[in-house]
Amino acid sequence: MRTEEELNIDSASDSDRSGKTSLVEIKEYIDSHYHEALTIGELAGKANICPKYFVDLFKKTFGQTTIDYLTHVRMNHAKRYLAESDDRLRDIAQKVGYKDEFYFSRIFKKKVGMSPSEYARNSRQLIAACSSAIIGQLVALNVIPTAAPLDAKWTPFYYNAYNSEIKSRLKLTNPYPDSCFEENIEQLFRAKPDVIIGMDHLAQEEIAKLEPIAPTFIVPSHAGWRKQLELIAAFLNKEETAKSWIGQYERKVAHARSRLQEVVGKDRVAALRIYGQNLYSYGNQGLEEVLFQDLQLKTCRSHASRNQQITLDDLLQCDPDRILIAVCPEAASRRYWLALQHSAEWHTLRAVAQGRVYTISSDPWFEYSALAVTRMLDEAMLLFTGDSPNGVLDKSHGESFAT
Repeated sequence: MRTEEELNIDSASDSDRSGKTSLVEIKEYIDSHYHEALTIGELAGKANICPKYFVDLFKKTFGQTTIDYLTHVRMNHAKRYLAESDDRLRDIAQKVGYKDEFYFSRIFKKKVGMSPSEYARNSRQLIAACSSAIIGQLVALNVIPTAAPLDAKWTPFYYNAYNSEIKSRLKLTNPYPDSCFEENIEQLFRAKPDVIIGMDHLAQEEIAKLEPIAPTFIVPSHAGWRKQLELIAAFLNKEETAKSWIGQYERKVAHARSRLQEVVGKDRVAALRIYGQNLYSYGNQGLEEVLFQDLQLKTCRSHASRNQQITLDDLLQCDPDRILIAVCPEAASRRYWLALQHSAEWHTLRAVAQGRVYTISSDPWFEYSALAVTRMLDEAMLLFTGDSPNGVLDKSHGESFAT
């Protein structure tokens, strides 16, 4: 089996080749046959072009050489085997297209920055997450924490997706009492994580209780999710994974923005929240970044600042074209929402009359993480356009994206 460095430009004539395969299909062929001994001649033949032209065209089209792309694909699969299996290095090398495990190790270290054994050790670190937002950052880095707060009501996505994989379940300190923190400390002592990752909303005395358990990394809450992801990635030696996630997210945004321009156009969007018997102009960091920065939707806010209580008259003055509304899941809020829907004034709103009111839930819209904003992006597309995302981030650890 030949390796990338043995990919040779053979001079076989392509005059007897039939059919023409696009470069996109060639790329997809590499994706599914990366474990085989591929040659430039073979791939050029599938495209029905001469090898030298194929080499130049592939690099011009995809921004990297065929060899570099094949290596990239092989390294990604090798990372998964190293992180998720107990296979011997020799077997992993062969599974990703290398007959020589030593050559594979050299290529891996050159491309990834550490040896396969180092990568395996880092990938199998027992990591504790102190908040659901940290879970969302770790999943984006292909890491499932061994200890994290899970709650069927407040974090249903993580509960349903990772309930069997997160062995030590911590309690959410919000909305539950502060006494939960002490229970979580006891749980962390039993879990014996290698590292603990938390947000800076933790008090200094709480951080001081975490540090004797394991090295503790505190993420600044004021930083954007991209910066937070990069900081956590640097701490865990996963910088390339973070870079890849951010790049894929930006490509998703570009596609979604273009699609929404066709459907939403210049419609003004209002985000609202019902809590108890009151209506609020709602906003948080994730929601505002996704809707009004990334997707560049036009905001319609009747008050200058977000999260201010408003009246129905205030909303009528703004009269948005579309409304996103979050209803708190307790009886008083639901009663008010039901009454509001039966109000004659409510039905005079442009968004209501045109059937463009969309209810949203706290999960994912109240969380701020790499995974949460991606889910918000997908949900916004589904609500506004009806387009269902192809690549929901699930137990594949966040490797697939809708495009």
